[in-house]
Amino acid sequence: MSTALPLLAVFAFNSVLVLTAILLHYEVLYQLARRLPEVGITPRYRVLLGVGVIFIAHVIEIWLFALGYLISLRVEGIGGLVGEPSGHGALMDYAYLSFITFTTVGYGDLVAHGYLRYLTGVEALTGLILITWSASFLFLEMQKDWNR
Repeated sequence: MSTALPLLAVFAFNSVLVLTAILLHYEVLYQLARRLPEVGITPRYRVLLGVGVIFIAHVIEIWLFALGYLISLRVEGIGGLVGEPSGHGALMDYAYLSFITFTTVGYGDLVAHGYLRYLTGVEALTGLILITWSASFLFLEMQKDWNR
């Protein structure tokens, strides 16, 4: 089997994960922009509510990528992980890897190899974009009413 076929499959799968995370994030920010002004609490607490909702959105996006690792690692020839497992099960290791990759912390205690490296790369880029998008959104929300 040529190496182009698995690479194309990995690219397609990773693209679906990234697009799903971006669309989810877009929808969360869109709904927040629409609904936050209608919430009958002080602007300071509206910002806190926005932070909480965005935090939950990021956690869901991270778990989406963790499921992506789970699915990818069940496919032969995709690659694997090198490092110390937590002892709490594979899914928790994938979630941990996803958290440190999405936030670009990257401790290096779990390292992907093979085609799985591409998933960690696109997750890091996606996380960077979505986290900065969230920060920009919250900055604009704070700017609207902060001094009232």
